[in-house]
Amino acid sequence: MCKNRSPWLHQLQKDRVSKGLVKDIKTDVAIVGAGIAGMATAFFILKYTPHTVAVLERFKLAHGATGHNAGQVTSYFERGFASLAEEFGLGPAARGQRAVEDAWQLLDEIYSDAQMDIPLARFVGHAGLTSYAQTLLHLRNNEARKRAGLNTEEICIAKEALFAREIPPQYRPYYTLVPHRDILELLETRAPEYTTALSYQKGCINSALLCERLLYYLNQKYPERFVLYEYTQVEKILLKQGGVLIDAQSHTVEAARAVLCTNGFESVRIITQDGLDVDARFHASLRGGVGYMSGYLENLNKPPTAISYFPEPAGSAEVNYFYLTRRPYEYEEGTHHNLISIGGPEVELQGGPYSFEQEYPEEMGERIDDFVRRTYDTDPNKKIDYIFTWHGLIGYTKNGVRMVGPEPKNSSLLYNLGCNGVGILPSIFGGRTVARHVAGERVEKSIFDVPSEKSKYPRAL
Repeated sequence: MCKNRSPWLHQLQKDRVSKGLVKDIKTDVAIVGAGIAGMATAFFILKYTPHTVAVLERFKLAHGATGHNAGQVTSYFERGFASLAEEFGLGPAARGQRAVEDAWQLLDEIYSDAQMDIPLARFVGHAGLTSYAQTLLHLRNNEARKRAGLNTEEICIAKEALFAREIPPQYRPYYTLVPHRDILELLETRAPEYTTALSYQKGCINSALLCERLLYYLNQKYPERFVLYEYTQVEKILLKQGGVLIDAQSHTVEAARAVLCTNGFESVRIITQDGLDVDARFHASLRGGVGYMSGYLENLNKPPTAISYFPEPAGSAEVNYFYLTRRPYEYEEGTHHNLISIGGPEVELQGGPYSFEQEYPEEMGERIDDFVRRTYDTDPNKKIDYIFTWHGLIGYTKNGVRMVGPEPKNSSLLYNLGCNGVGILPSIFGGRTVARHVAGERVEKSIFDVPSEKSKYPRAL
């Protein structure tokens, strides 16, 4: 068994002093959760409104899912665009997709305002497919994206693929036939089963380090309007007429608005004075998973990349795909390497609280190493030293779409949650959207809305 050791937390300031809540307080907006969602929400509320903001974190800044993720910046959902169009309609699905892609500009805004100097790599990333069914799914997504006026993914299919001649003519505009060796070169693999490659903009960032630098900026820019309280466990949120009362262990926080930026299914109870059933519905709409990742260092001789690999379907296999990210990394001061991060194994959270202190199961490390040996680092004589092995909590909404906006039964409570496996850009988009609600702007209805009984876009619960 190994320790849960994250490469992102390794780069944080070890001597930063945390401050806990030591008395009852009042604030305009209370944000629960100090990960990328909570800190982005605080940034946009402080920038675009005059309100005071208090962020409440049960542990330490960015030490939750934000400090234990894969570090990829992507604009896709964990479901195909065509299925989003079927559920919500082509126009709303397209607006939702554009909103996430436009979050690149919001990330630029954060970087510009806070004068960030931490690495952010952008590049064309890839995904490798092995089956005809997988390929057809993405061709169908490309066709739907084209009809919606969105940019399409670049799809290359090996001329030698057995199914290449079976692809329906309607999909011909959405792919290119290339030699199989070109597919393997894109995917940086020698595994012959990969016959299709998708390419689209991706990136990589240490989102925990982003949160830390954002904290320093907000403390300096808004010293009278912003505060972070760490080691402050929120246990209950009482929704009242025109405000909320938050039970944070031995103290209370009174606020006009509260924003939940957690994984959602953790131990936060939502109570209403008039008996409206918010708590049960809210928790039933989310589920939790635990993702496992490993990382090792190699020479700094290749550019950053992010590649997903979809192995051949194998019945009820637990792993849907593996993801690999390579980026420059400073392990010790003055040393520079490429960090290879690989994830994929995931288990559903079963009863009881999740703890980041749990050790890393050897089985998960072996599964990742087996993938690396078969697919990426195929030299059988190479010794790979996994200096990082980490796991993290993933919050999933039932339909794979982030939950952003006010609670329909009491708008004093807002949500920015449900990372669904690819949460950095959606978290930032969610923060800007919540700030618009708090500012009193008219926000167009979207696929991210929290559903009500009369919702135009009901969620698949």
